Amino acid sequence: MTLIRAKLLAAGIILAIAVGYLGLTGVSSGWVYFVDVDKYLADPQYKHQRVRIHGTVAAEGFEVSSAGLTANFRLAGNGGAVPVCYRGNIPDLFGVEKSVVVEGRADANGVFQADVLMTKCASKYEPGSPHEEKQP
Repeated sequence: MTLIRAKLLAAGIILAIAVGYLGLTGVSSGWVYFVDVDKYLADPQYKHQRVRIHGTVAAEGFEVSSAGLTANFRLAGNGGAVPVCYRGNIPDLFGVEKSVVVEGRADANGVFQADVLMTKCASKYEPGSPHEEKQP
């Protein structure tokens, strides 16, 4: 009976270590939902991998195709901007000075080729003033 207990204990410890290791590696690689423009520009590791970037759409270079399926724009941060080319359905809330998250990777020319574009509507999620009355 003692030998069986020792084997079960050893198997349990090995299983716990394996699950802990897998959990730690999975969590550490998935903590960052997006990086800001400035961090993207400062860290060259992001240039060679798929990444999500958060920033504000700059007025300079803002172009949307007449069909509404392509957008070329600069995603601005505090200190720099990233040229972005997005191909896909453009959200209704997308425009100049809007906060967006793009997902994709940089091409050989340094243009970020995005295949996902997400907009934020900050006012929709901000709580109203407690004294604010709603009109019927």
